[in-house]
Amino acid sequence: MTACGVRRPLPEAPELLTERTRLRGHRVSDFDALARMWSNEDVVRYISGKPSTRQESWARLLRYVGHWHLLGFGYWAIEDRHTGEYLGELGFADFKREMTPSLDGVPEAGWLLAPEAQGQGIATEALAAVLRWADGNFVSDRIAAIVDPVHKRSIRLAERCGFTLQGAATVAGTRAVLMSRQRPVL
Repeated sequence: MTACGVRRPLPEAPELLTERTRLRGHRVSDFDALARMWSNEDVVRYISGKPSTRQESWARLLRYVGHWHLLGFGYWAIEDRHTGEYLGELGFADFKREMTPSLDGVPEAGWLLAPEAQGQGIATEALAAVLRWADGNFVSDRIAAIVDPVHKRSIRLAERCGFTLQGAATVAGTRAVLMSRQRPVL
């Protein structure tokens, strides 16, 4: 079992299908689309506020793959199920963030969509699918999400998917909203 409590280790992301998307592990061929997305100022406005370089995006891609190999969970690439177009990414991580309060031992959910995929319900559809996967695979009964307090769309997405406000957080000296979701009782 890993630090965040996955039932069984996985060498790569399992494929999940939704009505419009295929959620799958990242590939080297995703790099250009991923780098383009992370270099877009509008896309990163509420995450870091600073577009990523290609080098930073490459490190991010490797980190996504490494999460699956080392921890048995991670991020999925979101692709259009019919066209194969890269739409974004979402999943769970243990980034060992220096933050208050600490998320030590709690999987952190995150999501990011390319501009052309935003506002269509794709994030809700994909997040619901990965949360169902988490409910069957995480031993931990809680998942956290850190959201910029002014990013209302992301806060609403989290709420639609069962996250509730836990309070304020500080991440690397920046204010954030800490949200969490309890595993549903079956």
